[in-house]
Amino acid sequence: MTNPFLNPPLSGSTVSTEFVPKVCPEEQLSRNAPWQVPPSGNSVPQLVAGYAEASGESLAIVDDTKIMTYRQMHNRASELARHLKFQGVGPEVVVGLCVERSLAMIVGALGILMAGGAYLPLDPAYPRERLAWMLEDAQPKLLVTRESYSRILPERICKQLHLDSRGKVEGDVGNSTLAPPSTIRPDHLAYVIYTSGSTGTPKGVEITHGSLLNLVKWHQKAFELKPADRATQLASPGFDAAVWEIWPYLTMGASIFLPENSLRSDPEGLRDWLLRQQITISFVPTPLAERMISLPWPPEAPLRIMLTGGDKLHHYPPSTLPFTLVNNYGPTEYTVVTTSGIVPPVDHPCASPAIGRPISNTQVYILNQELHQVPIGEPGEIYIGGAGLARGYRNQPHLTDQRFVSIPLGGEQPDRLYRTGDRARWLPNGQLEYLGRVDEQIKVRGFRIEPNEITAVLDAHPSLEASVAVARPGETGENILTAYVVIRDDEPVTASTLRDLLLSKLPEYMVPSVFVRLESLPETPNGKVDRAALPEPDATNILRDAASPPPSTPVEKEVAAMVASLLQMESVARDDNFFLLGGHSLLGTQLIARIREKFSVEFNIAALFDHPTVAEIAAEIDRMDHPAVNLPAR
Repeated sequence: MTNPFLNPPLSGSTVSTEFVPKVCPEEQLSRNAPWQVPPSGNSVPQLVAGYAEASGESLAIVDDTKIMTYRQMHNRASELARHLKFQGVGPEVVVGLCVERSLAMIVGALGILMAGGAYLPLDPAYPRERLAWMLEDAQPKLLVTRESYSRILPERICKQLHLDSRGKVEGDVGNSTLAPPSTIRPDHLAYVIYTSGSTGTPKGVEITHGSLLNLVKWHQKAFELKPADRATQLASPGFDAAVWEIWPYLTMGASIFLPENSLRSDPEGLRDWLLRQQITISFVPTPLAERMISLPWPPEAPLRIMLTGGDKLHHYPPSTLPFTLVNNYGPTEYTVVTTSGIVPPVDHPCASPAIGRPISNTQVYILNQELHQVPIGEPGEIYIGGAGLARGYRNQPHLTDQRFVSIPLGGEQPDRLYRTGDRARWLPNGQLEYLGRVDEQIKVRGFRIEPNEITAVLDAHPSLEASVAVARPGETGENILTAYVVIRDDEPVTASTLRDLLLSKLPEYMVPSVFVRLESLPETPNGKVDRAALPEPDATNILRDAASPPPSTPVEKEVAAMVASLLQMESVARDDNFFLLGGHSLLGTQLIARIREKFSVEFNIAALFDHPTVAEIAAEIDRMDHPAVNLPAR
């Protein structure tokens, strides 16, 4: 397969000299493709209509037991479009679409676009309060939904049109026979989609038809789509990956298959379904993709491309994988995909897979705090410009001005850039390495730490499937660095093994104090790691080195309680090592202070380093002949 989306490096700079710092000549490498005239002319609904006219009996959508041809899909969407136009829908008019991931959802979105309107996808699985907030904020003229969802939707915000399971408009909605075709321009709004809102208030991102068409045309060329292709639609309606899963295929005459919900979190089940349905190209969210590429696949699998994205990819595919894995990056504010690249098999990786190069008509700049482009290999913040750039945030001009900034670049390059808040660096081969969020930096014991530097080392361990590092507040108020790891079945991994691995690559302050073992990392509905849902470390999940008996003497029990309290653990065993449990010198001084106060002995840091287990600490206290202390039985 050729790789037209992997733009070759160019000599010379595409930005003005005042925008680029003085660096070595070999670092004056442009990573952005030449600016081309973005696609124009036909819009997405016009392209779909063309295939419906030319190949009407071709398979368009398969949803469980429901099958729809291109002609059936287009006729059903046209009927909805006529109803919408009769109600006043046209260019720049937003229409809510609250329908589950289904055939009806695709028909509803197409009908709204055919009417000239912009669709607002709303996931009916969202809480009622969240749906109400988005509807109040977006102020759609109409709401297309299922009658069964009326009870979860707020009343009197806008008029509702109900669809059945095949996308047919239900009930008496008035005369809709006269509806002149809509003229759609590239600058007209195509959809409004809300960001995940994991922190703060959700933001409605406005995407135009020109931006959507640029994504569609790039995708079709990059992955050599043909009408015979069979694609999947797995993403939730409110996740912008669903945009990517639908329109590049329906504008090419390909078929879209929707698996049942239970398969979307079942690696083995989804693999088997992809094989049964003879799927040739599929998007799979990163956490699920990482599990699927480790599964055995038949060498004759029809799947030729697995696309992934939405979170940091940690692992490389094995050389035996019979399809190509492509990693993608892009914020919602840049029409789903900004960079893309093949992930090759690597036996002994020294870094996480890259996120590829900018797609067609896309400019990516890595800037420092002074808004200067940084040299190759130096980290900075990702700024994006080009044909896929969003118009801005709906009804939030102040926030739009904050995130969509104007920086003069000169020439034909766009000077309006989106400030992503993501950190990355250019690699010598012209690809980007994602380094995490600017706001994900954590401070532990006075040191600023980038969690992804820790997970990059952990994920190189052959027995780990995934990991994430976070800071949790301890009893004394200071942050405790905690790593959550998913270990492959029956693999012998201990806390000491992971700690030694990290110490071989990172300074001591970047080594987590606690390792928590999980069956899988919790995920948001969009398939990203849900850090807010990570469980508290406790006796049931903390990774230790070996089984140890509980403390037996009163002094051992008291010392164990002190250690457990400082390390935020429910219990500590007799032979547990303070430092191997995650203790460090600062926490050690607090432990020493408590020992001195409780036992009236001159215990010091040297003694703690020499005798770090609970049993050894207790033995040292006894050896110091501490005065009688009234210790409660535990």
